[in-house]
Amino acid sequence: MKALQLEKPLSWKLIDVAEPPAPGPGEALLRVHRIGICGTDLGGYLGKMPFFSYPRIPGHELGVEVLALGQEVTGLKVGDLCSVEPYLNCQRCYACRRGFTNCCESNQTLGVMCDGGMAERIILPARKLHPANRLTSDQCALVETLAIGCHAVDRGNSKHAETVLIIGAGPIGLSAVEFAKLSGARVVVMDISEGRLAFVREKMGVPDTLLVRGDANDVEALCALTNGQLADVVIDATGNNKSMVRAMEFAAFAGRVVFVGITQQILEVAHAPFLHRRELTILASRNALSRDFTRIISLIEEHKIDTAPWITHYANFQEVPEVFPSWIKPETGVIKAMVRME
Repeated sequence: MKALQLEKPLSWKLIDVAEPPAPGPGEALLRVHRIGICGTDLGGYLGKMPFFSYPRIPGHELGVEVLALGQEVTGLKVGDLCSVEPYLNCQRCYACRRGFTNCCESNQTLGVMCDGGMAERIILPARKLHPANRLTSDQCALVETLAIGCHAVDRGNSKHAETVLIIGAGPIGLSAVEFAKLSGARVVVMDISEGRLAFVREKMGVPDTLLVRGDANDVEALCALTNGQLADVVIDATGNNKSMVRAMEFAAFAGRVVFVGITQQILEVAHAPFLHRRELTILASRNALSRDFTRIISLIEEHKIDTAPWITHYANFQEVPEVFPSWIKPETGVIKAMVRME
């Protein structure tokens, strides 16, 4: 069968791989229908993604169909449409034993540390499948992106009537917008791109008065929106080390700062004026938990999350090497690109 492999940065290769074997105990054989493209995939293509190794078959945002089940699998049946929780945790380490499966000490994320779903069929542990028969394949593939934002907002513990500032209006920032709104918080979004801010206003329902352009006047702009109090929670979804350091400038006294983006750069923090004086809490947010997937599927089913604005670009499987470089260019206006396997 066919698969797409990143042989090295900037180099796609269409390869033949062996058909998966029959599923063993606790496993499922799956047909891949949709693959969402996210910043991890873009970073892997560019050679800038931590944890990414080569050669690698990418693909972790997946909408799949169950073709066969191994023994000891419950809660699934052949034909089920599922979203995939792509974090393959060991179930044995200290983090896993305490329920922190998202940051397993031996975590293998599909398409990053191990081969992913950019192939016709794959075998996965059945415990990593979330049935979603009332969703479309596109929606199933979107669940993982939404789960990243869900977990980040949970880490920040945003509450009703608090101000949550989300820095970076890419897919992860937008997913955080969804869940910050559901928490009842007042959501402010900051980005350097007017196009991204326009998308947030027109498609995500955030009023223009709560959009801040990231520039020399951004702190003053946030002060004006918050009566000088700044943000109770700041979620930085940029993955840019300079933005991440500046995130503390936007946090209220006793505020919380959540880093959901990833950088390989060192963060140099001005301790006294921000971290210490304001007694800030700094939180990392990695991956998501099983409960996030279950919750998101229900929210989409109940029409509490509108997925219609998300997917802006499509490509068929064999078109990916040709079109993928264009998805990196800001002028292309990609929010979420989706690969069709059929």
